[in-house]
Amino acid sequence: DVLVDRSDHRLNALVLEEIKAMIRPGITTQELDAAAEGIIRDHGGIPTFKGYPGPYPYPATLTISINEEMVHGIPSGRRLTEGDIVSVDCGTTLDGFVGDSAFTIGVGEIDPQASRLIQVTRESLYKGIEMMLPGNHVGDVSAAIQAHVEGAGYHVPRQYTGHGVGREMHEPPQVPNFGVSGQGMELKEGMTIAIEPMVLVGTPR
Repeated sequence: DVLVDRSDHRLNALVLEEIKAMIRPGITTQELDAAAEGIIRDHGGIPTFKGYPGPYPYPATLTISINEEMVHGIPSGRRLTEGDIVSVDCGTTLDGFVGDSAFTIGVGEIDPQASRLIQVTRESLYKGIEMMLPGNHVGDVSAAIQAHVEGAGYHVPRQYTGHGVGREMHEPPQVPNFGVSGQGMELKEGMTIAIEPMVLVGTPR
């Protein structure tokens, strides 16, 4: 079983806090990515995302998605500007275990609609966490996220999910942001899951 206080999760959290402190108008997403890789390697870790297999191996340490980009934005020379909202996702491998987590933040002053979007998304994460109890099911987590998001007038995508994380970045179970209470895999003590609420304005697409 994977314990939630493992050092891989602590290092991943440290990286995200350091990157959050660097976010300001004018900085490039590539600069943020280089800093994250440096922190991970300085602590003896490996950037989990870098080289992650697929049709094209992922080229960076972070995924950085800006404004209408939902997930998996690739760092580049693009500069953050006042009013952007930016999501930063990081994976760290240390001592054979993986940590995977993310945050979304405004760059400088952002408009009230963007602030509310971030607030509802964060609240939905904690609604999901509240359902992470032994004996509950994946559907309980998914349904709690969906109910909060849709109750606030937003939407959840159908094609991307949270997931188990341990010795590999993607492990069972998949944890969608929509579902039915009482359905899906039963949650057991020791499981570690990356709950990943994604919240959309407009439509679920």
